[in-house]
Amino acid sequence: QVHLVQSGGGLVQAGGSLTLSCVGPGRTFNNYRTGWFRQEPGKEREVVAQISGEGITTRYADSVKGRFTISRDNAKSTVYLHMNSLTHEDTAVYYCAAALGAGRYTDWGQGTQVTVSS
Repeated sequence: QVHLVQSGGGLVQAGGSLTLSCVGPGRTFNNYRTGWFRQEPGKEREVVAQISGEGITTRYADSVKGRFTISRDNAKSTVYLHMNSLTHEDTAVYYCAAALGAGRYTDWGQGTQVTVSS
């Protein structure tokens, strides 16, 4: 189990940008596939973006393709979610999560609110 600590988020106007950060456990962080998820009130949590342990492979939800970028710096044990051209529909609580290898996501950050004003 790994401890993930998130930072970033907040209130931004539509069309604006935000970057979320997620700090992982240290030297072994490159063993973990990492993802960003989001959840709106009353809705299921959905995956937004994922990145492999070495940062070679990324995947995005269709709703954020071309606007969001996931990246990681394993030297800093940190994964980022750069969000551009934000819309009101991006308003949600965002979570980072880690999965060892090809396994399920089992470790979660504390969540951070992103609110986009229209």
